[in-house]
Parts: sequence; structure tokens; C-alpha cells
Amino acid sequence: MSIISMPTLLSILAQFLAFKANHVSFLLCSCLMAYLATLYFKSYQRKVYLLDFACYKPGPECICTKEMYIDRSIRARRFNDESMDFQRRIMDKSGFGQKTYVPESLLRIPPEFGIGEKRKETEALIIGAIDELLAKTQVKAMDIGILVLNSSVFFPMPSLSAMIVNRYKLRENILSYNLSGMGCSAGLISLDLARRLLQVHPNSYAVVVSTENINTGWYFGNQRSMLVSNCLFRMGGAAILLSNNSSDYHRSKYQLTQTVRTHKGYDDDCYNSILQREDEEHNSGIALSKDVTLAAGQALKAHIQVLGKSVLPLSELLKFLASLVAKKFLKKKMKPYIPNFELAFEHFCIHTGGKAVQDEVQKQLHLDDWHMEPSRMTLYRFGNTSSSSVWYELGYCEAKGRIKKGDRIWQLQFGSGFKCNSVVLQALRTIDPTKENNPWSDEIHEFPVKF
Repeated sequence: MSIISMPTLLSILAQFLAFKANHVSFLLCSCLMAYLATLYFKSYQRKVYLLDFACYKPGPECICTKEMYIDRSIRARRFNDESMDFQRRIMDKSGFGQKTYVPESLLRIPPEFGIGEKRKETEALIIGAIDELLAKTQVKAMDIGILVLNSSVFFPMPSLSAMIVNRYKLRENILSYNLSGMGCSAGLISLDLARRLLQVHPNSYAVVVSTENINTGWYFGNQRSMLVSNCLFRMGGAAILLSNNSSDYHRSKYQLTQTVRTHKGYDDDCYNSILQREDEEHNSGIALSKDVTLAAGQALKAHIQVLGKSVLPLSELLKFLASLVAKKFLKKKMKPYIPNFELAFEHFCIHTGGKAVQDEVQKQLHLDDWHMEPSRMTLYRFGNTSSSSVWYELGYCEAKGRIKKGDRIWQLQFGSGFKCNSVVLQALRTIDPTKENNPWSDEIHEFPVKF
């Protein structure tokens, strides 16, 4: 039996230690790489592109002038004289023109409110918008992997999203969502949901459909707070196609860069400012309290503090911070500095909640009349189309030839709950209005109007 010499033993020990050290280094490097990869994938955000959108324009048989609205209200024989006087005053101050739309069933004498008429109204809006969207983008229905629909007051069974799946024979593994009861801001909530789904489902197309049912929300009673909604809400619907495919970059109109949501539901006054309920005679409707404009203002103040951090230039952020410090810590009696959002965005699509809400937003954000024009003209031409309104406004900007490559667009909506939601888009190309077909195309030369 041979005895291992000391030099040999030391050599074997050195090799063992070197081998062990290499393994430890390898394990440490592997753990570090795994940690960095985890951080990367957690922070990684797939780019979401907006290929195109389509807004439904009802036929001339649905046009409801102010005089027709008053006439049909009188003939319904459900409103007393005081209620009719109130509605006349609201219509005079509404900011409406003479071509807004209501369902044909509401213009009949007497009006019709059956489930069949409600389905007919909503299906016309949805199918009209989706048909136009698919024709514009040339995307096949079977390629759609995500579907998000919102309709606050009309939610039949099967759902409206199921109706779309059936109508267009969408694939059986489609991710389908039907949002209800979320108010006028549901359109941007739907967009936010679709964006989040696109972050975890690669190589997908998502269709977002935003609409509302006027027939279901119509009120036949004499409570003033519930009559306002009759005067403000009108027919409208939009369909939007999103993609996370990098190959769609060159044919897309916009990139969806940011979504921000603010919820004031913890505040009782904000929560109750828009409420679906029954009056003393059991007539159902949507009550808009006198606090709705105040709720919008409060929600907007909280909202812009969050949004402003990521979109405003440093100079505006410093001014805003300085005003907060002076007010909170130095106890100076002064209003917080309102940042100049015109330095962050070229275009604004402000929800057409009504003239009072538009005035409040313009005041809060210090916007000029040019930037408010898309919102005011949309209210004038189409009325408050609820969750789809911001898409009619973006259509207005496109029809006017205002959208240039690189422009940033802020879409802002308010809704019951009370909620304030934003979507930020960036134009990937200059939009040529002569090549666009949207609800404004054949009459954009008539706008803006003065009233």
C-alpha cells in the first residue's frame, strides 16, 4: 500500500478547493442572473398599439332636434308643466345642436321600451362600429384574442360581449369581458383592462367596444335631478382595435403610452352624485345631484397630481411642488399651482359630460378654447354619448387635420362612483383627413360653430 506524499495531497486539496470555488461562483452568478431576469420581466411593458377606431353614426331617422325632444316629451303625457319648463331650460343651456340622435323607438308616439327595442338599439351601435373597424383594419375576426365591452345600464343575458362572439364567430378561447354599471368613464376603464391583458398575452389583438343604451336609461317622471339625464344623453358607440404585435407598428395610428385611474367612491358626496334609483312613483332613472360638478372638480384635482408626475416637464413639476410646500408647510394662504398641461399634450379629448362639466375642466386646467373645441363640438353635434364620447372627439381632431406624428393626446373621462380616468396616446404618424372616414368627414367644414 503506497503512501500519498504531502505535495501530492496538497495538490489534490488545492484542486478540490478550486473546483468548489468555481461551483460557488457559478451558483452565485446564476442566482444573480435569475434575479435580474425577474426584475426585467416584472418591469417589462409590451408596447400597445392602437391600429384604428370607429364611431357609429346613426341614420337620419334617429335625429332629434330640440323641438322634437320637447314635442315628444309633451306627447308622452308623463311630465307635468313644471317638468316641461325645466326641460326647456336645460335644453336651452345644453350646448346641443339640432342633429343629436336618440333611438327611433323613443320618437314614436307612444314611445316603445320593450327588451326587443333595447337590444335593437345597442346591437345597431355595436355591429355598426365593429363592422367599420374590421373593414378599416382588415383584421380577421378569428384573429381577435381579447374582447372588452362596456355598457352601464343595459346588461341582458346572454351578455352583449357574448352577442359579439356569436355574431362574428370569434374563437372559443377568446378572453371576453362585459363591464356594466361603471358610468361614462367605463370606456377608458375598458381600454386600461385591454392594455393590461395585452401585457401578459403576447401576439394578440384586442377589441374594445364602448356604448350605452338610451332606451334603458330614459326617465318618465317629474324628479328634476332625474330629468337632466334625458336632456343630456344621446346615442353613440365606438370600437377600438389594439395590438401588441411589433409588426403592427407601421400600420397603427397611435401608441397607448399610459393609463391612470382615480376613484373617489370612499367620499359619500362623490359616490351619490350620480345614482340610478326610483322616484316616489317607482319610475326608474339616473339622478344627477347638484354636487356632480363639484365631484368632478375634486376627482380631477386628485387625478392630475398622479398623471402630472409622469407627463409634465420638470419646470412645471417644480412650480407645482413649490406651491404645495408653501401651502402645507409655510401655511401660506394660496391656491395650489395648476400645471400647464398644454406643455405636455398637443390635443385634449375632454369628456362631454355637459356644458357645466366642460366649463369646470377648462377652468381647472386653464385650457384655451382651441383645446376645448373637440369636446364642445362633440357635445353640440352628438350630445353626451357617455363612454364613447372621447372617440368622437379624437375623430374630430383627425377630420380637422390636427394630428401630426409625435403629437400627444390626453383622453379624460368622468363617471359614476365617482371616477376620473385618463388615457395618453401618441401619434405614430400624421393623419391625412382626406383618407379618413369617420362621423365628421362629410360635415367637418361646418365646424366649429358659435352658439
